[in-house]
Amino acid sequence: MATNEKIKQIAANRKAYHDYFVDQKYEAGIALFGTEVKSLRQGQVNLKDSYCYIEDGELFVKGMHISPYEKGNIFNRDPLRERKLLMHKREILKLFAAVSKDSYTLVPLSLYFSGSRVKMELGLCRGKKLYDKRDSAAKTEAERDIARAQRTRGRYDE
Repeated sequence: MATNEKIKQIAANRKAYHDYFVDQKYEAGIALFGTEVKSLRQGQVNLKDSYCYIEDGELFVKGMHISPYEKGNIFNRDPLRERKLLMHKREILKLFAAVSKDSYTLVPLSLYFSGSRVKMELGLCRGKKLYDKRDSAAKTEAERDIARAQRTRGRYDE
């Protein structure tokens, strides 16, 4: 495997970081058709309301919207169809154990090109409560204030 493969991000699910605590991250391939890949190259994808589930030892993503390719005519697929994710069997079984035993959820965090292949970053996540969301918002606001104060430190207003 080449170590100098270029990674180009297609889309990120920032809402997942707001709604969940991400405990572990995994990389999975995704089974797509040609027109879907062309649409991804144009950046026409939405991960906002998507989630992953395991059924019969296979991993699927549901709710990921890939807009139809404008020149794809009859070869375009349903934009919201379920897509199969490609991982090793033992990794899928490990995730299945974590999801079924503990209160974890599999959430797509980002979609990117690794070389010429499309990969998805999955997060093994725990849900945040409302007070957790307020706490994390307060922390980020405090960090912004500190950074702002450090930037203006030593400057005098005239």
